[in-house]
Amino acid sequence: MALLAEALRTQSEGVLIARGKIDEGGLEILFVNDSFCAITGRPAQKLIGKPHSILHADPADVARARLWLGEAHPGQPLVGEGPLVREDGSTISAAWSFNPLFNRRGRLTHVVAIYRDQTEKRRLQEALVHSQRLDAVGRLAGGVAHDFNNLLSVINGYCEMLAAHVSANPQAMREVAEIHHAGRKAAALVQQLLAFSRRQPFDARIINLSDLVAENATILRRLLGRTGALELDLAERLPNVRTDPAQFQQVLFNLVLNARDALHQNGRINVSTSVRAIRPGVYQRATEVPAGNYVALTVTDNGTGMDPRTQQHLFEPFFTTKPEGKGTGLGLALVHGIVQQSGGYILVDSTLLVGSTFVVLLPPTLEPVSASAPTVIPLQSMWGTESVLLVEGDEVVRKMVAGIFTADGYTVTAVGAYDDVDLKPWSGPGCQLVIGPAADEGEPIVRRFRTANPALRLLCTNQNDHKFPLNWLPASHQGVLKKPFALNELLRAARTLLDAKGGARSSRKRP
Repeated sequence: MALLAEALRTQSEGVLIARGKIDEGGLEILFVNDSFCAITGRPAQKLIGKPHSILHADPADVARARLWLGEAHPGQPLVGEGPLVREDGSTISAAWSFNPLFNRRGRLTHVVAIYRDQTEKRRLQEALVHSQRLDAVGRLAGGVAHDFNNLLSVINGYCEMLAAHVSANPQAMREVAEIHHAGRKAAALVQQLLAFSRRQPFDARIINLSDLVAENATILRRLLGRTGALELDLAERLPNVRTDPAQFQQVLFNLVLNARDALHQNGRINVSTSVRAIRPGVYQRATEVPAGNYVALTVTDNGTGMDPRTQQHLFEPFFTTKPEGKGTGLGLALVHGIVQQSGGYILVDSTLLVGSTFVVLLPPTLEPVSASAPTVIPLQSMWGTESVLLVEGDEVVRKMVAGIFTADGYTVTAVGAYDDVDLKPWSGPGCQLVIGPAADEGEPIVRRFRTANPALRLLCTNQNDHKFPLNWLPASHQGVLKKPFALNELLRAARTLLDAKGGARSSRKRP
């Protein structure tokens, strides 16, 4: 008997022996081995003599055991799985098998139960399902986006051809312009879908993440403004990684902007880089990361946080928690696509009212930093107090540019399209600088602003805009800056336009 008891105690699976009778509280526990105590987080002295119902979170488990016990036969165990409550109140996922034990007279005397901790297995199953769902959505989005892009090229191309034929008809031109404008907005969404599905062009180079963050630190701080404080913790001698520098800068900006939007009073965002050794099964609610060493970029905030349901759908296209019209739901989908194209992983851990942590893991490389990698010129201050209307379809670019101008003292109204401009607040001299495309739908608005303020300036940011320059606006009052542009170039171009002869100069001292 001593040998049998010792064998039960050393079993790797949890063993519970209970009396063969059950009351409202469940089976009375007579024996538990060490593994069972480890699984439940309860010492043996707190289990012996107690009903087994104290372990099961679902009362239905006890009800099923009662029904089974009334009809139990040798060789017919009761199997099940569900949550168990540990002593500290936390729950684990477990599977169990109840086996009846009969004496020589055929009378049921005891129940021997085997419990297995299924928490890790369940977590891996959920991670696999999550990964497969994202992969399926990515393939679907990529396939649709590729075909849709071709259709948009035809639609936009014919709009441009049609515009030449109806140029003498203002009403027809406005209608064609509306179609063309909608086509351009759709094309911008397609590019983000292609990023999510990893089908966009990828100019991979060798870069150092600590250098990338340091080079963009000034921009990031100015994006935050007075919303919160930015803390940097950048590792020295960090291994290099292979990624597209321009696209990974989008990853950095997007994560910081999302963190900024979640901040409250006394908000804080920490951006850090490090080398992180990953063991299998470390992270929950995320795709399993192969074991090994990674270069980690971590963005942590003390903002509103997210519930588990939000975290499950976080990287899916068009999923957003922001109010209608405030976000497309493609920002984090784009981040996910860029990180995966870089051969990396992105993980998230968040708690409501506590904050969120995003961790980007990229495989290190021994190759040196690419000699052709562009350097980032430190962002200079171009202080001003003018009122600026920013029209930019890309949400990330819009937030970034608006944040930079606001930080430099300008009063900025930022919209995704000219159709979104609310004319009511603009009274008197109102707008002094419009930054955006010289599109047909924007021309009436720019004309209206110029009527109120003859010194109005227009900085055109179209890639190729056949409407520019505007023949009814003085040459000194308009400029062009083609995308992609550096923020330094944008600030300098805006300031140069505003300071040109005849412009309404303002104090350029720091407010």
